[in-house]
Amino acid sequence: MTTETRAPWRYVLVTLGVTVVFTVWYLLYVTVGAGPAALAYLAMPLTAAVASVAALDLVRRAPLNRLARRFWRFMIVAFGFLTAGYTLLAVAAFQQSPVLPSMPVPAAALAGAGFLTAMWAMIRVPLGVSSSGERWRQWLDRSIAFLGCGTVLFHFGLAPLITSAGAWTAQAITLIGMSFALAVGAVTKVAYIRGGPIDRSALRLIGSTGLVAAATAVLMTTAGEPGTIPAQAMIMPLAPALGALAVRRQWISTGERSRRANTWLPYLAVAAVDVPLIAVIPGSLTWTDRLVIVASVIVTALVTVRQFVAFRENARLLREKRASEERLQHEVSHDGLTGLANRALYRERLAAQLASADATVLLIDLDDFKTVNDSLGHDVGDRLLIAVAEVLRAETGADGLPVRLGGDEFAVLVAAPAAEGRPVPGEAIAQRILDAFTGPVSEHQLLVHASIGIATGAAGSPLDRLQRDADVAMYAAKQRGKANWVRYHDGMQQPVSTHAQLGGELRRAIDAGEFAIFYQPIVALATGRVVGVEALVRWLHPTRGVVSPAEFIPAAEGTGLIVPLGRFVLREACRQAAAWLTEFGPEVLQKVAPNVSARQLHDPDFVQDVRAALAETGLPADRLVLELTESAVLRGPMVSRALHELHACGVRMALDDFGTGESSLSLLRSFPASIVKLDKSFVDGIELDEPGSAAADARQAVARAVQQLAGALGLATVAEGIENQEQADRLMLLGYSLGQGYHLARPMPAADMTRLLASQRDRAAA
Repeated sequence: MTTETRAPWRYVLVTLGVTVVFTVWYLLYVTVGAGPAALAYLAMPLTAAVASVAALDLVRRAPLNRLARRFWRFMIVAFGFLTAGYTLLAVAAFQQSPVLPSMPVPAAALAGAGFLTAMWAMIRVPLGVSSSGERWRQWLDRSIAFLGCGTVLFHFGLAPLITSAGAWTAQAITLIGMSFALAVGAVTKVAYIRGGPIDRSALRLIGSTGLVAAATAVLMTTAGEPGTIPAQAMIMPLAPALGALAVRRQWISTGERSRRANTWLPYLAVAAVDVPLIAVIPGSLTWTDRLVIVASVIVTALVTVRQFVAFRENARLLREKRASEERLQHEVSHDGLTGLANRALYRERLAAQLASADATVLLIDLDDFKTVNDSLGHDVGDRLLIAVAEVLRAETGADGLPVRLGGDEFAVLVAAPAAEGRPVPGEAIAQRILDAFTGPVSEHQLLVHASIGIATGAAGSPLDRLQRDADVAMYAAKQRGKANWVRYHDGMQQPVSTHAQLGGELRRAIDAGEFAIFYQPIVALATGRVVGVEALVRWLHPTRGVVSPAEFIPAAEGTGLIVPLGRFVLREACRQAAAWLTEFGPEVLQKVAPNVSARQLHDPDFVQDVRAALAETGLPADRLVLELTESAVLRGPMVSRALHELHACGVRMALDDFGTGESSLSLLRSFPASIVKLDKSFVDGIELDEPGSAAADARQAVARAVQQLAGALGLATVAEGIENQEQADRLMLLGYSLGQGYHLARPMPAADMTRLLASQRDRAAA
């Protein structure tokens, strides 16, 4: 126990100790006549002085609210007045001993001032009521409670003193009446205080001092004048002891939470008024008077019960309404799937923070989440989003507000400001999140990667600009690869803006027909005859000229425009191939091979697009070859189902860049491939290696193994990237019959390809 909480106990123990000492003295006084009767009058001023010192110590040393400090200053004054008044009474008692004195008017005035000060302190305690309607309702309820409780105390306590045959002085009756008023006022006051700077228990203890006066009144009315000595020695010192205990309770209090007022008190007070009515029934009344009183008591009791039942029902309805409003408010401000804060709450909190301080946000986007939805289904995707939300809650903790902005996009509004010796806000949270994603998440044990952009805005800066900066940083993180975080800095928006602008131009270019198909021949290495073509898209920009696919294909993938662009390539390639077959005969081309991206394979309309292209152009299905990379094929059951469905229709598949992936060999068993294309990396330099060298043996071993494996499985092979005749010769020695590359023919427009096929026909005819 600390010094701050131990110190107030001294005052409580001293006041209780004084009370115990004078109780022992009184027992000795009535048994052996120890000391004069005037000693009894010392107990009250001694304990009141201690209570006053306790309140003074509280005001000096305890961290009090302004309103609490004001209340306890009033209590210092109240206990001071009581000390002075009862000190004068004690002096009078010793001067008149052994005759018990009547209370001197100055002493009564000082004690009365003490009670009035305490009552005024109670009146000044705030109730926490803001509306005038609620304030008037509380005043009405408190008036009912005050009159009901006051009637009981008056009937059983104060009235017997007033009507007693003993000569009780006006001073004594007035002080006891004031103490009754303090007790009843405190009870009704405390019942309606919802919480605040003054401890409710301390207020109850202060109000309970009035009950000490009630006990004094009962003792004096039952014992008469001899009851004055035990009242002064044993009962009245309990009032300052309760005051000291109230000081101690306030000292250790940290403030109570707001709570509902005790609105049942008026009903209890109405019922309490019936008690004096019942008490007077045995008196000198006629039987008709008694019948009226009994009926009145029954009616008021029934009305009280009825009102109390109505109150309970209204309270239940209010609780249900409040719960419903809280639930609706939560639904409005939180995401329905994950339970995280939603975009509206995020913007509200961010705007509030930017109004007065710097704000840091993390923008989090899951990499390849669409693949999960397309390959495993939306239910699995939803479970994954819920698991990601749990990770964000756990890793953010009290450092920020995790948010779901929509889809697979999340955010964190960082709460912790920058501090000396600490990481910049945001970086530590971002790294914790990325570390948590290194292992599988959700019950499906899925691996998740995320790109995180971090941005900080100064106080007063626009919310949308901060959000834009975080978005720019997030896209920069995506461009650097998966599982990265990037903090925004000035100038970063230029390349990202260029990327976004390129996406906008792509949409315009598709609508404007700026894309064209170039065709690169696939050639028989032994004869040089064209047996097929690969369809390659080129962007013929009106001002920039021919834009490289390496520049616009990633933008098309990122924006999703690769799907309509791929649909255009597919249909145009089929149309042109069908036209060549019509012009030059069925032997002119064995295949036309457009490239297909992973995003196209996940399009639910892809199979229908292929069928429609074949039906519209009249191209035989076996002349269409879809070139796919391993990364596109390894995308789950949905992709596999689509490819097998197309294979059943007669469409052939070519596995492009074969040999560069980790699962190439296993793919040949599950993937309906017809053609394997040896990656250019195994062709480059194959003619430069000295026979018998380790490099030559390794390079040629891979090329030979691919050709032999394909032959064993009944698959055709094509060697890509042939750039000179020496490479072609070496590949023919390894068993390759078909090749493709700049040495054999560069990609060309359809018109040039038409002329090439025409010359090939003419040579064959000659």
